[in-house]
Parts: sequence; C-alpha cells; structure tokens
Amino acid sequence: MPIRLRFQLHGNRHDKIFHLVAIDQRVRRDGKPAEMLGILNPRLQLGQEHKTMEWSVDRIKYWLSVGATPSKSVAKYLVMGNIIKPESRLAPKLLPKP
Repeated sequence: MPIRLRFQLHGNRHDKIFHLVAIDQRVRRDGKPAEMLGILNPRLQLGQEHKTMEWSVDRIKYWLSVGATPSKSVAKYLVMGNIIKPESRLAPKLLPKP
C-alpha cells in the first residue's frame, strides 16, 4: 500500500484549514486517512504575526522512514520546519532565481 503525506481540505468556504495526513495515494483527497499528523491554519488570528502549523514530528519521521512520500506542498513545509533537509531526495527541487 503506497502511502503519501498530503493535505486534506476542511472548513467553511472562507475559513479553510488543512489536515496533514498519511493516506493511501489511490484514495480521493478527502478520503479516510491512515493517520492525521498535523493541522495547518493559513488564516491569521487577531494578534498573530505568523500562520500556524501544528504537527507530530515523530510520527512524520516514522512515516517517512517506512517509505511514505510527501506531496510537493507538504515537502515545502517539512523543509521550512527542518524535518527534512533541503538537499534530501524528498525535498522539492526548486528552480534557481534568475
């Protein structure tokens, strides 16, 4: 069963949140995941300066160690959170700026 780390879309029309999940890659976007690993809230709350991402680092590292592959958007957040290294094979290959 090929596992993929990706985002699931939840919430109301103008108040979306994303769940970081480990899920079989053949299942639809909002299908039942094998495990929920974190929550991304892209909206700023009153008094906040940064978007919030809550995740379980040890479970993410476990899924990566057993062969799960992150989607491109999830890989960018994992690089920003220092969970995977930018030179890793799992990190997205970004084009150099001209």
